[in-house]
Amino acid sequence: MIPVAEVVISLDDVSDPQVVALLEGHVAQMREVSPPESVHALDVEALRAAEITFWAARDGDEVVGCVALKRLDEDHVELKSMRTLPSRLRQGIAGQLLRHAVNEARQAGYKQVSLETGSEDFFEPARTLYARYGFLPTGPFAGYTDDPNSSYFTLRL
Repeated sequence: MIPVAEVVISLDDVSDPQVVALLEGHVAQMREVSPPESVHALDVEALRAAEITFWAARDGDEVVGCVALKRLDEDHVELKSMRTLPSRLRQGIAGQLLRHAVNEARQAGYKQVSLETGSEDFFEPARTLYARYGFLPTGPFAGYTDDPNSSYFTLRL
């Protein structure tokens, strides 16, 4: 069994070349595994928007993951761009990122965190992770529509 990585998660301005490469890889992979109309991953520029708070996870000098929260309204945020460096999968990094984002949302006074992820087999580990942390299936939110390639989840805080 691979030991759980201990990472440092901190606010990030999405300018570090390692962060940019991680995000570009994320968007490229989402375009490979989902139909174009079902890709909702934000690109680097979109993650710099005022309504988004972005964190990077580092193990020493290596960026190993990231996560963002997008403010939808005063009570509701959306989890976006949660990604683990492919070479660091199955080391507990995603769980650390998810706990961090949920704790930040709670501390900021939000009452709900929602997310969209794929419904294809590729996304089964993500759906399992969200369920393990208490996220429940829900319908489309914040402009999303019924899409057979999307699964929607929410967590009441």
